[in-house]
Amino acid sequence: MKEATRGMKYTTEPSLYLAFELSKGKWKLGFSTGLGQHPRTRTIDAGDLPALQQEIEGAKRRFRLPADTPVKSCYEAGRDGFWLHRYLLQEETENLVVDSSSIKVDRRAKRAKMDRIDVGKLLNMLIRYYNGEKKVWSVVHVPSVEAEDKRHLHRQLSTRKVDRTRHIGRIKGLLAIQGLSLPIHVDFLDRLEAARLWDGSRLPPGLRARVGREYASLRYVEQHIQELEVERDELIETSDDPSVVKVRQLMKLRAIGPNSAWLFVMEFFGWRQFRNRREVGGLAGLSPTPYQSGEEWREQGISKAGNGDVRAMAIEIAWCWLRYQPDSELALWFYDKFGHSKRTRKIGIVALARKLLIALWRYLETGEIPAGACLKP
Repeated sequence: MKEATRGMKYTTEPSLYLAFELSKGKWKLGFSTGLGQHPRTRTIDAGDLPALQQEIEGAKRRFRLPADTPVKSCYEAGRDGFWLHRYLLQEETENLVVDSSSIKVDRRAKRAKMDRIDVGKLLNMLIRYYNGEKKVWSVVHVPSVEAEDKRHLHRQLSTRKVDRTRHIGRIKGLLAIQGLSLPIHVDFLDRLEAARLWDGSRLPPGLRARVGREYASLRYVEQHIQELEVERDELIETSDDPSVVKVRQLMKLRAIGPNSAWLFVMEFFGWRQFRNRREVGGLAGLSPTPYQSGEEWREQGISKAGNGDVRAMAIEIAWCWLRYQPDSELALWFYDKFGHSKRTRKIGIVALARKLLIALWRYLETGEIPAGACLKP
């Protein structure tokens, strides 16, 4: 029998609740049928799916449930990704992937941390969630296999750019120890051989060898970056994939280039369905977090509880928007409200980034160009 209360539906039909505590070698499983019940815990080898099915069947027999009793499960998002979630859905198990940082912990003193305790807590929160307490944690929106696969190109490109910066910094640091500063160009190795220390001597052989190896790694990384950028540019030019079509649509706007357009679509707009502007700002971690207690009220800044890469790119593009779209309504709003000092501009750029993300979402959904914005020739 089902009844609706405040828009939520509850059911008295029996269900088997299952919580996973995942690790590299072992999985801890917790089973229960409701609150106040001592959970049934079992341990299996990580990834042993036949053993998992045996434990589910054994739990149904232990709790005297019919074989067709629905199973509702959960586990924390982590190194195992989403493959287990997809397997459970295929086995007709209703599964949730939970954001680990949204799980509340007791901060009064040191707390005991054991897999048995963690799986019991997850199981308790899972039951509370299905009993109507929807805000007990945050549930991860699992992408499709195709959407997840499309994120590898730009994520690998971002990682390689970080590697490039690290190699350049290490080379400069090694040379600075000896009082040298050389431009890292194509002829860097020739300059390195010709370089002399303060007393006119050559660089020590160990240092020359190490810098040479770092430079070889740098060249490899730069070549890899170039190959990835060529692959991405070819997809932008030739692909008919709906996500790539959105990338091309974003690139029509001035201030939006291939890096930002690809990231925004593949991480954000390409596969997520937003219902309103609050969801757009919240998912990017750009939502305000007010603090009010009695007569005290203050603003704590943005929540940062979202996609960090999208948030960082949105702030970067907000600065570009001011430069390349100075006559747009967003730019005029920013200068009117925050253009009084350098400090207020740094604060206001975050608000502009949020408004800009919302405007880009509307542009992709409806084709409505942000007010006053210009398209590229």
